[in-house]
Amino acid sequence: MNRQPVVALIGATAVGKTALSLLIAEKLNAEIISVDSRQVYRYMDIGTDKVSLSVRREIPHHMIDIADPDEKFSVSDFAEKTVKAVSRIFARKKIPLFVGGTPFYYNALFHASLNSELPSDENIREKYETLANSQGAELLHMRLAEVDPETAERLHKNDIRRVTRALEIWDLTGKAPSQVFSEGEKRDYGFDVLYIGLSRSRQELFSRIEIRLEQEYSSGFPEEVAWLLEHGFDQRFNPLKGLGYRELIDVNHGKMKLDEALEISISRTKAFCRRQQTWFKKFEPVIWFDMSESNHEDEIINAIKRHLDKNEDFNS
Repeated sequence: MNRQPVVALIGATAVGKTALSLLIAEKLNAEIISVDSRQVYRYMDIGTDKVSLSVRREIPHHMIDIADPDEKFSVSDFAEKTVKAVSRIFARKKIPLFVGGTPFYYNALFHASLNSELPSDENIREKYETLANSQGAELLHMRLAEVDPETAERLHKNDIRRVTRALEIWDLTGKAPSQVFSEGEKRDYGFDVLYIGLSRSRQELFSRIEIRLEQEYSSGFPEEVAWLLEHGFDQRFNPLKGLGYRELIDVNHGKMKLDEALEISISRTKAFCRRQQTWFKKFEPVIWFDMSESNHEDEIINAIKRHLDKNEDFNS
């Protein structure tokens, strides 16, 4: 198979992917593909840190605002729509630049994903979510460790949604999720990816997370969540169970105060940042750049050009 060279900009939350991606897109005549599991949802703008509509008019962005928060949107849905977007971008002689921090979306695109949807059952999922809420996330994680130590090691105990999904697969198939994925027929989209990894010191990342969340809270994030709730998009739906949103939903329900929600959101986002750093260390091939030193724009653009030189369409 002749593989299509593509480039992805990866790194933990608040590392500076978005700002750098816009500079790169301007220099290389690229269009950006968001690899973010929450930016696919409409109406969730401030809390997912989407680029503004005015920016998107200047530099086309894909895989943003393509589903409602109450819609089921799977990894397979993401991969299928993304592959079609890439084909359209290449047809226009533009460069697709993947940007985002959702590792399992990258895995689906570039490291072979299952060829078919896995079974699901909302009743089973609800059973485990209820168990986590009543007896704690740690108990749920311990249950997963009993049936699938490999998946349990990969998932954080507080990642209730994915731990629940793993147990749901176990209940429905009688197999450990890790076994299901290893045995399943895989789909290969034929991409040759080069990861451009952005890093900063953990102290600097944590400071940037605090600043970003404080800005989001003062720029309408609480009002955004209130609007979602008023229109029926609530914690029943997975997107609203994510970082930032679930805390503000609790504020709307009188379960905590706004300043407490901000503090908890910051703490949880820092924990998520640490997990992202661990996940992305396993990605390859990757060239890492320390953004604390400079933005490395010229070096990164040159690395991208070298990789894309494998594509004759950009050498004609």
